[in-house]
Amino acid sequence: MLPLLSHYESMSPSAYMLRPSRPKISASRRLFLKTKMMKKATVMLENDKQVRRDERERTLTEKVPELQMSNLSTQELQNLCKELHQKIDVVDEDRYDIALKVAKNDIELRDLSQKIYELKGKMKRPNLKRVRVSADAMLGALLGAKVKESVDFKANLKTVKKEEEKKEEVTDWRKNVDAMGTGMEGRMKLFNAGQ
Repeated sequence: MLPLLSHYESMSPSAYMLRPSRPKISASRRLFLKTKMMKKATVMLENDKQVRRDERERTLTEKVPELQMSNLSTQELQNLCKELHQKIDVVDEDRYDIALKVAKNDIELRDLSQKIYELKGKMKRPNLKRVRVSADAMLGALLGAKVKESVDFKANLKTVKKEEEKKEEVTDWRKNVDAMGTGMEGRMKLFNAGQ
């Protein structure tokens, strides 16, 4: 007696690829997990912001001690202000120099990228050969195996025949006028032909 095969065991390997994959968890479970992850991410973000604030305050207290100006004389305060202004001027000059270097590098980068773009256009690309592939070979490439039965795609197509338009015979109009005759007799022939 043959063992009973499950539905998936009886399917061919190519049928596995054609079957759309289903999500392993339900939509409500997926939504629940997403919301849980978002809550966890917001908590982590807040913690990170707090750590940065604490680190900033600690660095400022270490490197910039508090000024005690209560016991300084007027002359000492003026000297302190001059010293601070000199430091600010030095920092501003450095910042200006760095900004100039950055601007110069940006211009260089733009020029180089333009040259690369121009060089790409000048390079010759090799001529590729066109290869004709049969429908069976395409199916084999898509399904990953050789297709044993050849598929006739043309058999399923409906053929549409064009109706040939009826062409009227073109003749000389003078012959028709001569055949009808002139006067009342010709008009009677035209009237009878129209009815």
